[in-house]
Amino acid sequence: MIQANRLNQVQEYYFSSKLREVRALETQGKPIINLGIGSPDLPPPMQVVEGLTKALSQSAAHQYQPYKGTSDFRNAIQEFYKSHYSVELASETEILPLMGSKEGILHISMAFLNEGDEVLIPNPGYPTYSSVTELVGAKAVKYELSEERNWLPDLQELAKKDLSKVKLMWVNYPHMPTGASATKQVFKDLVAFAKQHQILVVNDNPYSFILNEHPLSILEVEGAKEVALELNSLSKSFNMSGWRVGMVCGSEENLNSILKVKSNMDSGMFYPLQAGAAIALRLSKEWFQSLNKTYLKRKKLILELADVLNCIPTKDQTGMFVWAKIPEGTTSELIVDKLLHEYDLFITPGFIFGSQGEGYVRFSLCTPEETIIEAIKRVKQ
Repeated sequence: MIQANRLNQVQEYYFSSKLREVRALETQGKPIINLGIGSPDLPPPMQVVEGLTKALSQSAAHQYQPYKGTSDFRNAIQEFYKSHYSVELASETEILPLMGSKEGILHISMAFLNEGDEVLIPNPGYPTYSSVTELVGAKAVKYELSEERNWLPDLQELAKKDLSKVKLMWVNYPHMPTGASATKQVFKDLVAFAKQHQILVVNDNPYSFILNEHPLSILEVEGAKEVALELNSLSKSFNMSGWRVGMVCGSEENLNSILKVKSNMDSGMFYPLQAGAAIALRLSKEWFQSLNKTYLKRKKLILELADVLNCIPTKDQTGMFVWAKIPEGTTSELIVDKLLHEYDLFITPGFIFGSQGEGYVRFSLCTPEETIIEAIKRVKQ
């Protein structure tokens, strides 16, 4: 059977194939230290786990749930956005729960893109933006980010291009993989840019609270709901990546378009997941403060590891990664393979995030301190 043409331009996700190699080495008895994946190793809040467990015994827990999520979960999202971002959302019409924000990337693309439409995608950026764009038959148009511009888009330069076919623009701040943050002025400029060129801007915002003292939402900008959507997730902020719980927020009109796709692809989120997630979203800021104490300790050690490898971290990074420039005379893939096969240490090569990512590597903070110390010892030997 011949595969669909839409797959001809889509490659298997890098981590899907590379981790098979890593697991094969582990099977051979290699003591691999994995600093490549951004999957939190810390547990979710205990109250959240208890809430999920308690919800399992409710009579309707195992039945189909509303496509738009339970009212309590949507209310919790509404409260969370008001408390942490000062954004007012109508819980019934401007919030749509998702089974992880990655699902939302596909749903949004299917809801708004026709074959041949163009999509502005950050370079470097999350590879799924490009993959999904290709899957729905649209065209990925990369816009370059650079360390010299603090990994922020040059909207004046973009405005000089032919944007007549552009329908969607992906932004991601705090940015993955570089850890760069946007300011409210950057979001204001993005909203104005979107209105001028009739583009829907989507901010993918799962890293707001990791080593970041000033969480922002693009929806804080006046009039943003007219031209912007925001994806968010509990995966990173609450150590719930395996739960697959997220949301998209924006105007009722735009969310109704997404719902047309979503309601034909799933039958609602498992009730106990929503019950636990609602508890998480109502936790105080002390949860983030405690979480960030751990990540700060780990980051100091990762910076030491980067220094031993002669890699130079970029400035003012937030999030759960360290993005660092590699020494001249090598490539990100070569340095990653050398570390994997000579030191049993896996980190992420920058090239997988786009051509602007070449020359950099990414270290994850999702590993205990003693493991990072062991990694430092290995490369110092």
